[in-house]
Amino acid sequence: MYNRVILMGRLTKDPELRTTQSGITMCRFSVAVERGYAKQGEDKQTDFFEVTCWRQTAEFVSRYFSKGRMIHIEGTIQNNNYTDQNGVKHYATVIMAEHVCFTGEKQQASQQPAAPSYASAAPADPAARQAAAQAPAPVEVGDLGEFEEILSDGEVPF
Repeated sequence: MYNRVILMGRLTKDPELRTTQSGITMCRFSVAVERGYAKQGEDKQTDFFEVTCWRQTAEFVSRYFSKGRMIHIEGTIQNNNYTDQNGVKHYATVIMAEHVCFTGEKQQASQQPAAPSYASAAPADPAARQAAAQAPAPVEVGDLGEFEEILSDGEVPF
């Protein structure tokens, strides 16, 4: 039997970190995953999944993720069924995250560091100036006149 789930989506709210009575950390959050298709003339639909993770994974999610951030999740799917005090049976499907990672999403424009500039003029933006100052210097190639061209006829020697 095989039970494996891979999701990539955005957190719908900040993760909730909790600690059990025995001292084990757990984290719960919800992820919105857009479907890859849509009927003609309609918008794409979104599915929402409840996710739970434990121990170091829970601490990682709580520390580095927040509402709106893109997340990649690998884990298993579980049904948590229970009967409430009134005798009504409830069904809940939960993703148990085993591995969680960043997706490499681009930062928002206001948070992006300026690209290093190798132009001789200093950038006007202070942040861009600092990034350019910390950027590695371009490699300068010396005189290549002492090298002779071996393959002048365009043929490869092998």
